[in-house]
Amino acid sequence: MGTIEENKNSWSHYDWSHSGDEWSSCWGGTDYLWWGTIFPRIHPFVPCGRVLELAPGYGRCTQYLKSMCCQLTLVDLVENCIEACKQRFELADNIDFHVNDGRSLNMIDDASIDFIFSWDSLVHAEADVMESYAAEFARILKPKGRGFIHHSNMGAHRDPQTGKLKAGVENPHWRAESSSAELFRGFCESNNLICVSQEMIAWGGETMNDVFSYFTHQVNSPVKETRVIENPRFMEHASRVLELARLYQPQRFMENKG
Repeated sequence: MGTIEENKNSWSHYDWSHSGDEWSSCWGGTDYLWWGTIFPRIHPFVPCGRVLELAPGYGRCTQYLKSMCCQLTLVDLVENCIEACKQRFELADNIDFHVNDGRSLNMIDDASIDFIFSWDSLVHAEADVMESYAAEFARILKPKGRGFIHHSNMGAHRDPQTGKLKAGVENPHWRAESSSAELFRGFCESNNLICVSQEMIAWGGETMNDVFSYFTHQVNSPVKETRVIENPRFMEHASRVLELARLYQPQRFMENKG
C-alpha cells in the first residue's frame, strides 16, 4: 500500500460519505458483515473489560464493539477518522479517542488491554509497521489478553530474488506487499507472543492475500505451535450471507434500487 505518510494522506482525503459501509456491500451491509463473519470469529473474547480497536475508520465496527466492553479505546492514524468517531459516538461514555503516529501506542498503559481488534485496516500496513505494533501489543496486553487482527499476506507472494510480486499475482485491493502471515508470527515470537491461529483468506480473488491472526502471550497460550488454515472460499461465505440479507430484508434492497 505504501508508507505511513502515504496511508495517512490517502485516508485523510478519502470520500467517507458512506462511513466505510460501502466495503460491507458484499455481505448485504455492515450488520450482516458483523454478525455473519466477524462476530463468529471473536465471540470467545467478548464481552470483556477493555478493548483496543486499532484503525477504526469512521466506526464501522465500533458501533458493535462499544456495547461489548466496559471501556473501548479507539486509535487511528487519521485525525478526521477520530473526529468522525467522536461525533458518531458522542453519547457513549465508555470510549476514549486517540490519534497516533501509525506505529506506536504510547497513550495506552502497560498490561491494560483485554482484547485487541482491527478489521480491514492493517491490510495496508507494511512489515515495519506490523513489527512495531507487535511489540506494542505485547506491552499493552494483559497477562490473559487476546488479539484478533486482519492484515496483509501479500508478502508471501513476492519473488525472493526481486522483492516484487510473482508473475500472475495481482494486488487490486492495495494490500501491503511486504507483510505476511509468516512474518507476523515471527514478530509475535520475538515479543513473547504467539499466534494461536492464522486463517489465510482469498479476499476478492484467488490469491491468499489476507490473514486473520489470533494471538496472545506465550505463557497463556493453549498451544505451542500456530494452527494455520487456508480459506480460499471466504468470499463465497460472504455471498451466502448476502443471500440471507436479501431473503430477510428484501425491502431494503428494493429501496436501494430506487
